[in-house]
Amino acid sequence: MELVTPNAGTIFWMLIVFGLVVLILRKFAWKPILNALNEREQYIDNALTAAAEARHEVDELKAGNKRIVDEGLKQKEAILNETLELKEKIIAEAKEKAAVETQKSIESARQQIENEKEKVVKEMKQQVTEISLMIAEKIIKQNMAKDKEQQELINRLIDEIKLN
Repeated sequence: MELVTPNAGTIFWMLIVFGLVVLILRKFAWKPILNALNEREQYIDNALTAAAEARHEVDELKAGNKRIVDEGLKQKEAILNETLELKEKIIAEAKEKAAVETQKSIESARQQIENEKEKVVKEMKQQVTEISLMIAEKIIKQNMAKDKEQQELINRLIDEIKLN
């Protein structure tokens, strides 16, 4: 049991050895360990600062991207509106041209109809005149079987022509 019970000499030497270990650690290991811990702490602080800056930059980039996307959408809408206006304008112009062309065609058709009507009326007058002359000739031939009556009619017609 002697090994288990502490002896005053063993305690004394244990304290001296422990003190020497602490002094040696303090002289040679404590400063490097503290320096390493300080460097590690500094590194962590720098990393946290860099992460915060990176997060800030990412937020700025996201905001910039959002502005660019919004601007692109506005430009897209403007282009679509402009295109729709142009389409409406082209359709209106086409309708107007079609109306003008239709009106011209109608006027041309009316003119043709009028010309044809005049031509038909003229032909009808000519035919009526020819028919009337033929009828008159036949009537006159029947009524004026004698030379004397024909001569009197001719003289009367010549007199009327001279008066006119």
